Amino acid sequence: MNLKVLWIVLGCAATISAFSAEQTESFKALGQIKALIGNWSGTFQWTGGRNDSGSINASYYLTGNGSALVENLMNESTPVMPSVYHLDGRDLRMTHFCGAQNQPRLKARRIDLDHGAIDFEFVDATNLRSPDAPHVHGLEIRLIHANHLTLMFLFQSGSVESREQINLKRTETRPS
Repeated sequence: MNLKVLWIVLGCAATISAFSAEQTESFKALGQIKALIGNWSGTFQWTGGRNDSGSINASYYLTGNGSALVENLMNESTPVMPSVYHLDGRDLRMTHFCGAQNQPRLKARRIDLDHGAIDFEFVDATNLRSPDAPHVHGLEIRLIHANHLTLMFLFQSGSVESREQINLKRTETRPS
């Protein structure tokens, strides 16, 4: 092998290795999220520009030949807000199909699996009537342990911000 070809091969290997290293945290985070498969129940509490509380259920299941996790948040047993978590190259992404009838797309900006934290930030949204229309603009996931999870949806409507904290505990490991 001549020297020029060797440098090209080594350069490609270094690029692939760097790309894999960047994917590692997102890949591991998606693996942690996939471990949520099953049924959950808990409570929600709105604060900020909106105030409300109550009980909520959730189910988690894989789709896309195991490439994505669907989260269905439900009032009693009626799905009201599904979200889909998946990889996009080296990024962990989430699309939220909101009760406000728009679809915010978020990207993980912070992954700290040692502390069970995954924070998502707003990228864009489909079906958003205007930038001031109500929409999810962030999500904080806290994987407390295998059977306890907290979600904090950050919701924006004009200049008013609300937070919806959802505390869930696993009820069964099989999806319904």
